[in-house]
Amino acid sequence: MSLLPPEEEGDGIEVAWEDQQKINTFSKLNTRLSDIQDQLKTKLEEKEYYDDLSIELELADSSVPILYKLGEAFFYLPLGDARRQLKGDTKRYESEIEGLRGRVEECEKGMKELKVMLYAKFGKQINLETTPE
Repeated sequence: MSLLPPEEEGDGIEVAWEDQQKINTFSKLNTRLSDIQDQLKTKLEEKEYYDDLSIELELADSSVPILYKLGEAFFYLPLGDARRQLKGDTKRYESEIEGLRGRVEECEKGMKELKVMLYAKFGKQINLETTPE
């Protein structure tokens, strides 16, 4: 007796050890992808703050020192130094964002390859669809 509807009952396809490893790898990639997407979202938001700050610094008075956060501390910097620091920080964020995007692509590529192999063997008996971010 089965609790599944007849169209979802299996044909008795055996899950080999290699298949289970592929399923586990897919799951790990999916989890990693979710974590990377969260990091990417955070970095994009932080970069947006830096972009807003850049606009604010364009309007700042050059005679007034700028309170700038470096690490966990705030320092007063002359306007020129604050702009240079901001430019460096922005480039660092852009580099980190590109790195994260590359990792997202790697995960998606690996997941796509595994989906093709696993769906070819298991068909409707396996669900590898992920929820979009």
